[in-house]
Amino acid sequence: MKGLVIKNTGSWYTVLADDGQLIDCKIKGNFRLKGIRSTNPVAVGDRVVIIPPAAGGEGVSFITEIEDRRNYIIRKSINLSKQSHIIAANVDQAVLVVTVVNPQTSTTFIDRFLASAEAYRVPVILVFNKTDILDADMRGYQQAMVNLYQTIGYTCHQISAETGEGLDALRPLLDGKITLLSGNSGVGKSTIINRLVPGANLRTSEISDAHNMGQHTTTFSEMIPLQNFTSGPGPSTKSWLIDTPGIKGFGTFDMEPEEITSYFPEIFRFSKDCRFSNCTHTHEPGCAVLKALEEHYIAQSRYQSYLSMMEDKDDGKYRAAY
Repeated sequence: MKGLVIKNTGSWYTVLADDGQLIDCKIKGNFRLKGIRSTNPVAVGDRVVIIPPAAGGEGVSFITEIEDRRNYIIRKSINLSKQSHIIAANVDQAVLVVTVVNPQTSTTFIDRFLASAEAYRVPVILVFNKTDILDADMRGYQQAMVNLYQTIGYTCHQISAETGEGLDALRPLLDGKITLLSGNSGVGKSTIINRLVPGANLRTSEISDAHNMGQHTTTFSEMIPLQNFTSGPGPSTKSWLIDTPGIKGFGTFDMEPEEITSYFPEIFRFSKDCRFSNCTHTHEPGCAVLKALEEHYIAQSRYQSYLSMMEDKDDGKYRAAY
């Protein structure tokens, strides 16, 4: 029997079988020994093969095989530096929700997420939430960030999940797609889902006053079916939002230093004109990237994110993105 993993609570997986059944499954102990260096060898979005209990039995169903993934979003495990954590698999796109205040999403976090998505060929939409609480200075700063990422080539939307502002423009982009929704804790992912999916009733929480950081309200990953926004009534079986727990930092995994340049589109464009083909864009003479940085064709924040990812390979540590 085959199906789609739509929920992962850590020890149990809910699979939507091809015949429409919802089946709670576990994985066999030896499943982790098949060369998968991951804290979660099965991820939400995976297509899997399952073995149900014997006819009439009340035993546990087991996942025995993962079908080939077309892509996934991955980061380094926080506590196990040599292992990865797969956030979701087989997605059409990712929506990264960010906020410039309450809490502030760092550009390093944004850039690490974008680079990882580039590595696995996952398009990303940047959604700047909480526009309703911004003063004039913060609105100016947010608009500058939007201008930066749009210039690079990323689609950006400014919304307020609290008031509903801007959500109408977002809805058509989700129709007919499997979309990963990600971001730091507290940026408003649950509120966005509650707006987009009437009846979802996901829990939301206040920002911690002590640290101006979000508190985890989503504790497991889950695929939530969306209504078909643009092509008539009724649910679209191809439209899903993948809700994930908020993440604090984004450690890159299995990236070689020479690859990282290609995951920053604007740096990659200039790198073709460097004097040396193996230029690291840090000190070499004739480096077109350093020249572009000096002339402000590359943002300093983006270059610093590039350097921080280059350093990951040197220190072998998980780096929180602050």
